[in-house]
Amino acid sequence: MAAQFGRRVVKGAATTAVAAVAVAALSASQAPGVTDTAQGRQNTGSQPSSDPNADNSATGNSPYYTDLPPLNSPTPTPTTGTGTPTGTGEAEAGIPATVLDAYKKAEAALGESKPGCNLPWQLLAAIGKVESGQARGGRVDANGTTITPILGPVLNGNGFARITDTDGGAYDGDTTHDRAVGPMQFIPSTWEWSGRDGNDDGKKDPNNIYDAALAAGGYLCRFGWDLSDKADLRRAILSYNNSTHYLNTVLSWLEYYREGTHEVPDGTGTLPSGRSDDNNGSSSSPTPTPPGTTPPSSQTPGGGGSTSPSPKPPTTTPPPSTPPTTPAPPTATDTVDHLEDAGTAKLTATAGDAFAEKIATRTETEAGKAVAKVRVRFTIVGDTDTVFTGGESVATVVTNSSGVATAPALKAGEKTGDFTVRATVVGRAVSGLDYKATVTARQADGLARTSDTALTCVAGGEFADQVELKATYKGAAADGVAATATLVKAADDATANDKGPYFKDADGKTVRTLAGLKTDANGLLKLPKLYADDTAGTFLLRINTTGGATLTVELKVTAAPSSSPSPSAS
Repeated sequence: MAAQFGRRVVKGAATTAVAAVAVAALSASQAPGVTDTAQGRQNTGSQPSSDPNADNSATGNSPYYTDLPPLNSPTPTPTTGTGTPTGTGEAEAGIPATVLDAYKKAEAALGESKPGCNLPWQLLAAIGKVESGQARGGRVDANGTTITPILGPVLNGNGFARITDTDGGAYDGDTTHDRAVGPMQFIPSTWEWSGRDGNDDGKKDPNNIYDAALAAGGYLCRFGWDLSDKADLRRAILSYNNSTHYLNTVLSWLEYYREGTHEVPDGTGTLPSGRSDDNNGSSSSPTPTPPGTTPPSSQTPGGGGSTSPSPKPPTTTPPPSTPPTTPAPPTATDTVDHLEDAGTAKLTATAGDAFAEKIATRTETEAGKAVAKVRVRFTIVGDTDTVFTGGESVATVVTNSSGVATAPALKAGEKTGDFTVRATVVGRAVSGLDYKATVTARQADGLARTSDTALTCVAGGEFADQVELKATYKGAAADGVAATATLVKAADDATANDKGPYFKDADGKTVRTLAGLKTDANGLLKLPKLYADDTAGTFLLRINTTGGATLTVELKVTAAPSSSPSPSAS
């Protein structure tokens, strides 16, 4: 039996006035001075967005729960060794056990992968409360997957944003339009690139609270945002759902949960009732709409679905006919037929460097006409640590008046080899366009000693000076360049010598080839100490680097002085 989303009824004018004052006081005290400046749009009401660019948010600006926390903050109690305050009193401070565990695990994971983000688990809890009432009060199985799918309303432009199908119904069961999915309410096009496997089961399931919480944390930590900074915190929340009212609601729950929470059994969490689309004629709905069915106009964010219609009283007159609806005119995105390369040059960079060329893609109609104001998503695919500027693997760009979207600059990582950048149209099922890119190893074209001191040694002794080199590439210091040092037999014979100077390995054994060397951040490479056996003569040390730089260093070993006494005069 699905959890029931009850609707609160406030009786009496006096009670209504008190409630209004309370809500105003809470909003003022917990979210002061909040304005929607990050996205350049004001939306102070609770109406869902019809923004055609809503598909660039996490939720598609879908409806959300508007309930505010109680005015009395939970009372913190001493910790029990977990480092997290517990609380007593208000039922609203209780968070279902599995859901709470998912939030904390996501915080820990992001603390390691993106420590500069400073993501608090209470922010995930606040968003989870507003999006789905903590997965409908914690109605999840032992693995964290919701008992029934959580689906938002159909985003068909009828009171909501209009987002045509992007996943073939794989996540939301709808092959015509998209719907927000799961306890954190991701739309399919966002989940496609932001989805995570938070419980290590090999799947990325938006209906699993561990996967969804980790994905939400990753989404909020984009663009180098530091969530301990108020401005970045607001930007991150607004990127999740672009509404000032949504921002204020999430911030209110964030502050409330920071005061203290306590764990409650799964399935027993309190359920919200007020929704941002109440004024659209929608009503609460206790059960979700199964994937693949066509939902009625009654929806719940995170609840989706409908109940059976209530019996209607008999009537002697037929109901008035509904005038036919006028189809919405096609958007610019609807007219895109295919993608074309817009003159992108060969994409090659050395490890650690920025790519000199940027990817440019043009959106075109079937007749080959350029289409402006279309969102193109660029996604880095393959085993690579290359990222776009800002450290992200995904970037969304709007086409200009010539129909061209230019991706941010690529920054090569340390992994060498080939990878792909795929361009796709957001909100339109057309074939993507792949761009091949290559990262080559760091290299040097010059190599020189940092000192001109002669390297000499007595047979059986050790060289006083260590060999230090500097590698350069196009005149600049070449950092991180791989090198090999070998004591060779002759100038024209690169075979490792079997006599003369040598290095020692970790066990003190003789070695005459050192592989796996690498220059430091300043392009410097200092070789280990050299030793000499009992062979006198002139020997050669050759150093080679990736990129072809070579240097041969001369080493001289003199004979040891004789230990026999000099003959005396007769």
